[in-house]
Amino acid sequence: MTDRDPGGTIRRAAPADAPVMSALGAATFSETFGHLYPPRDLHAFLVGAHSLDAWRSKLADDQTAVWVATTADGIPAGFIAVGACKLPLENRERNAGEIHQLYVLAPYQNLRFGSRLMELGVEWLEARRRAPLYVGVWSQNLGAQRFYQRYGFDKVSEYAFPVGNTLDREFILKR
Repeated sequence: MTDRDPGGTIRRAAPADAPVMSALGAATFSETFGHLYPPRDLHAFLVGAHSLDAWRSKLADDQTAVWVATTADGIPAGFIAVGACKLPLENRERNAGEIHQLYVLAPYQNLRFGSRLMELGVEWLEARRRAPLYVGVWSQNLGAQRFYQRYGFDKVSEYAFPVGNTLDREFILKR
């Protein structure tokens, strides 16, 4: 594992970035998890979660923040989306925040994009007094679980995350 400076930039995404975010969201999810699902389930999930309309809505929501990382060559490499907690938790705290999504394309992992995005997302949530913080992570994604543990997140619950007709076992981590 390396800890090289990736160069490039990280900036707050705006509503005009919806096409870029739609493509990047679909690409990162497919790259990371696409092999787990029947094509019909993957397609159904991507059409809903990463459609242009879904991203337009997310980017226009003032209770949500999205940052996009781009390489020095301007290639979108990863992103983070944060906001109010929407995870299915019993007795969820009123001001709870959530790391909704954090993805970096494989060629750009281990270049500190993930850490830099995470720091921006947590800073934004804390500035809005969102606490505690939560994140949902696939039960078999041990690398992501280790990453979030470095930021003080521990497992508190789990639930079934739907991808089309497939239900994944998802852990809920809390900080």
